[in-house]
Amino acid sequence: MKNNPLFLACFCCLFVAFSLLPAPADDTRQVILLWPNGAPGPKNFTNEEQMRIAEPTGDHVITDVHKPSITVYLPPPGQATGAAVIVAPGGGHREIWIDHEGYNVASWLSEHGVAAFVLKYRLAMATNSTYTVDGDELGDMQRAIRLVRSHADEWGINTNRIGVMGFSAGGELAFLAGMHYDDGMANAADPIQRQSCRPDFQALMYPGNLYRIRVSAKSPPAFLACGANDRPDISLELPKVYLKFKRAKVPVELHVFSGVGHGFGLRPSNTGEIANWPEDFDEWLGQNGFLKKHSG
Repeated sequence: MKNNPLFLACFCCLFVAFSLLPAPADDTRQVILLWPNGAPGPKNFTNEEQMRIAEPTGDHVITDVHKPSITVYLPPPGQATGAAVIVAPGGGHREIWIDHEGYNVASWLSEHGVAAFVLKYRLAMATNSTYTVDGDELGDMQRAIRLVRSHADEWGINTNRIGVMGFSAGGELAFLAGMHYDDGMANAADPIQRQSCRPDFQALMYPGNLYRIRVSAKSPPAFLACGANDRPDISLELPKVYLKFKRAKVPVELHVFSGVGHGFGLRPSNTGEIANWPEDFDEWLGQNGFLKKHSG
């Protein structure tokens, strides 16, 4: 069998195919566990964290997360604007599509002066999961906001310019963070828990479960975006969410991209107006005072 030319040819093809798979984009980035001593909540998980490569895009897709973390993307020296964004990729609360809705976005933001942190959070809908969206997933987002705020001086961040961005299921986490927050516990033994978990702004990218969103005059300013061809519970409902913010007199901007469906994220293959949404977001940040003004 080992000397069979057909076997050797097949083996070589398989070796080449696997060796050419792209490495995760965070290989050289600092990864910080949200809870170094273990996350609170259920401990009776049986599945270890897994990653698969989605074809034909080559995306890295993660599931069974039990050690939530952030991957750090800081701007080049001298280019920081003072703003920061925690980025929550989507995946239906079953998995995390961490490239086009995470690493790519964080890389673009950091190159444009905005510190970015890709959130890898626990998943309520993964196989055999006992986690919950409102308890564990939201808890991970809140902890990430506190963690980033606790490092503000070190990372050149203004503590009043820390926001959240979420895609699809991650968008639900982003708007939940904008609804449920506190000022921190001043006497907490853990210094991170002394920080506020309120996001200063929220970017909701084709967010799921919009029937859950509640808007008030105290809601963080919002940047909203989706495709016109997305499913009706997003493409028809997000404009209604925009009106809720307007009625509450909260700064808000809405983009509905013609001819675009769900999950566009940030890819090199994006063309037309959809390829420019990061610039739209960056401009919105500036217009709402979240970016340090450059001189000259």
